[in-house]
Amino acid sequence: MVDAAPEDAADGSYPYAFGADDEEVEGAADTADAASLDPGGTYRSTLPEGAVLSYRLDLDATANAYVSATAVPRPGARVAAADGLRVSVRDAEGHVCSTGTAHFGPTRSPRPVAAWAGRETGEGGSYLCRGAGTYYALVERRGASGAAGASSSPDDWDLELDYVTEPAARGTGESAPGNWNSAAPAPVSGDPVRRSGGAGFAEARALGQGVWKDAVRPGQTLFYKVPVDWGQQFYATAELQGGTGGDAGFLGTALTMSLYNPARGPVDEAEAGYGGERATAALRPLPPVAHENRYASVDRVGAMRFAGWYYLAVHLGTPVGDRFGAGPYGLTLRIRVSGEARPGPVYTGRSAPSGVFEVGARTRGEAADGTGNGTDGSGRGAGSRPMKLLAAGGLGTGSLLLLWLGLWTLLSRRRRPARTG
Repeated sequence: MVDAAPEDAADGSYPYAFGADDEEVEGAADTADAASLDPGGTYRSTLPEGAVLSYRLDLDATANAYVSATAVPRPGARVAAADGLRVSVRDAEGHVCSTGTAHFGPTRSPRPVAAWAGRETGEGGSYLCRGAGTYYALVERRGASGAAGASSSPDDWDLELDYVTEPAARGTGESAPGNWNSAAPAPVSGDPVRRSGGAGFAEARALGQGVWKDAVRPGQTLFYKVPVDWGQQFYATAELQGGTGGDAGFLGTALTMSLYNPARGPVDEAEAGYGGERATAALRPLPPVAHENRYASVDRVGAMRFAGWYYLAVHLGTPVGDRFGAGPYGLTLRIRVSGEARPGPVYTGRSAPSGVFEVGARTRGEAADGTGNGTDGSGRGAGSRPMKLLAAGGLGTGSLLLLWLGLWTLLSRRRRPARTG
């Protein structure tokens, strides 16, 4: 089918690439025992069958907070269309700030799926959730895996958590933008350039506008990321190569392309059936990125509220292998980012991780040459991790010199041999 293939797992499954810096955390069955998450951090956890797990968030009264949870069924797991997860953020009294859900859908193919929820302090958020204090992110596994005759299996799922905070903004509107160009443009044309997708958000391969080719096997999910700045519109199509031969019928849902925003919040999803001929999944037109999109009543519009890296997850369902063979199958992505970048909102503080809602020269460079694949283990590029140590960028030259001299003196004393008798 194609002359290059992605790395294959012996049992036909493909492991998810967790972030190199993901911190292990155990979800609690009771909020009283919930472990605290740090803003800007990514975490790895486990989601058992029927579980509702709690994680603690300590929030001030100004920043918006978003928690995304990516559920990853383990190799050999079976899932049903309705299986998935729900994420909610609640205050200490149990009031729900927001919720989000994700399902595996009609492919009935195990794959990474993500949902998000948040606490917003502005007009778009719940009135009961605007104060400072203790909040909780709850992650619930949903489905009927434990029911009699259920087609899904009760195995534990792995879980990746992403916790992002957004500072308050000055001078922004508090209503959704009006009309925007909702006409679908012609797909980008040109000779395709090979870019291999990653196996998770942390390994997402950077792409810019253009035509890109890859190869995918049944059961595999490939991750890519595209920088989209304030005022720009994003379009994407995914084409699956045909020509498998034979008469194996038709699968109503074979290819799934999911779009996530810089906080790993779901934006939209496109699907395509497959019958051995070329198939195309195309995202619906989306509005230009704008801070005010958060006030829209349509979820896919509201999710286009940040500038930064937007993630594409392309999955080929396992039934394709049963019907049409193990592949690999040629994959073509056509990416368009239209419109001139505009100034964004004036934030009153810093996001966590730093720069997550920015598109700079370095970000564009990574997209142009394809090097942006999680240089810090988070998928966001170097310098985005929450700082655990003193940040040198906030010190003057004199302060740095004094700090260095003090450290040198301390080390020299420690290296001095101890005196004897």
